[in-house]
Amino acid sequence: MRITFIRKLGPILLVLLSVTTAMQSGQSQKPERDFHPVIPRTWDDAAMAELEVPLADPAGSPKHASADYYYKIPVRPIYKQYPVYAPGHEPPGYIDWLKQQEPVIVWGGEGKDAKRPALKTKADWIKAGEIAFDAPVIYGAIGFFEEPKSLYLREPDWYKHTGAVITRKGVLPYYTYVIRQKGKVEIGILACAMCHTRVMPEGSVIKGAQGNFPFDRASGYDTRASDKVSDARILERALFAAPWIKPDLQARLSEMSVEEIAATHDAIPAGVLARHRSSPLNPVHIPDLIGVKDRRYLDATGLQQQHSIVDLMRYAALNQGGDDLASFAGFIPADVPNFKNLPAAGTQSRYSDEQLYALGLYVYSLKPPPNPNKFDTLAARGKSVFERESCATCHTPPLYTNNKLTPAEGFTPPADHVAKYDILPTSLDTDPNLTLKTRRGTGYYKVPSLKGVWYRSMFEHNGSCATLEDWFDPRRTRGDYVPTGFKGYGVKTRAVKGHPFGLGLSLADRKALIAFLKTL
Repeated sequence: MRITFIRKLGPILLVLLSVTTAMQSGQSQKPERDFHPVIPRTWDDAAMAELEVPLADPAGSPKHASADYYYKIPVRPIYKQYPVYAPGHEPPGYIDWLKQQEPVIVWGGEGKDAKRPALKTKADWIKAGEIAFDAPVIYGAIGFFEEPKSLYLREPDWYKHTGAVITRKGVLPYYTYVIRQKGKVEIGILACAMCHTRVMPEGSVIKGAQGNFPFDRASGYDTRASDKVSDARILERALFAAPWIKPDLQARLSEMSVEEIAATHDAIPAGVLARHRSSPLNPVHIPDLIGVKDRRYLDATGLQQQHSIVDLMRYAALNQGGDDLASFAGFIPADVPNFKNLPAAGTQSRYSDEQLYALGLYVYSLKPPPNPNKFDTLAARGKSVFERESCATCHTPPLYTNNKLTPAEGFTPPADHVAKYDILPTSLDTDPNLTLKTRRGTGYYKVPSLKGVWYRSMFEHNGSCATLEDWFDPRRTRGDYVPTGFKGYGVKTRAVKGHPFGLGLSLADRKALIAFLKTL
């Protein structure tokens, strides 16, 4: 089963007026020194055993595959990629041209055919990390067990159903075309970039941001196209089942029809994702990777600790297939359809440690786009509201997070957790199901950073509120509230409870607070 600048310097426009200026200019243009990092070992048995915060029911905490097994998994080659154009934007003869292209491996391969990008300076490593970030893990479509019958991304119906947005050049940046065999054009999917690319309203792209690709609506489209209920149910089980939890909320997915499964995914909006180990019934908002270097916990549930780049490397390895190899109380997701044993290592693929290190450097290098929101009189008033209401207790400047965990309603932190993890003493009473009833559920939610909220959407851990204005709307706690983000399959109204801070402000103060937050 498939579960995968250096900008040319412009002409010198200014005449150097002094020797000092000339010296300073020469110093600023010194070539970058060679960069020779010691690549840390991604998969270490002792480190992997302590990497994740235990699940709310520790009986289900994953027992990861051994390092011996992991390093027997072949490294997947990264092929040259080509852009996917939406209908009406594709250059004439583009697909025929692609079919004439030779397969090109840009990183990976074996023996004399192995390729490796130039890795001399740190900038080289970061550029190579972008290659890994953009590299698809598998080829085809999200919900298929076999190859799709057509290049479905050329079909207008796909765009009509998913609502996927495109760049100002007509490119669909979440997918790529790949040539692994001359004459055959394949669709590459499940790259890091698929979830962490955001197309802005004017058509520009922010890489590494909270993505706005309608992943689950695409999944629903693929599920209907396959129309195989047994395959659809098996895939849902592999991705989401948590059989040690009683009752397993995900069990109902194994009884749904193809249409019901597809409709369940259709109900999840762009910016929210039923990623593996979560659930289409309890999805998660897609995280923003810009600034992730400063986050001590990864995932909305604080699932993994991050102390250094090797932890980010491990997180990437796990989320590109590594944790499908783990045993969750005897349930092994990668062993389709039995879910009992590790599959043969040769049937899997992985990044190399070198690729993961470069990927980590690239993600750590990401910078936010220029913020169009100016710190004006209204924002200054909002800052005063932020300080008066003690928002900085949890959202502490300059990171605007205290990097701590808060327990979910109904979860009592074990005594040893208090000493081992950074835990706040109170719950914010937000919906607890994601963190109590899924394979990502630790019993906690992390305190998110507020930096960059101006270009994000889908707030709360499950993206119930599409905008900050919705999040601070006191009506959201009522049962007749219509969530502007994720509602849920078959749900018309529901309360979005918890995090009461800011709901009691006057309309003027709320407006000012939001104006301030958008400057961060």
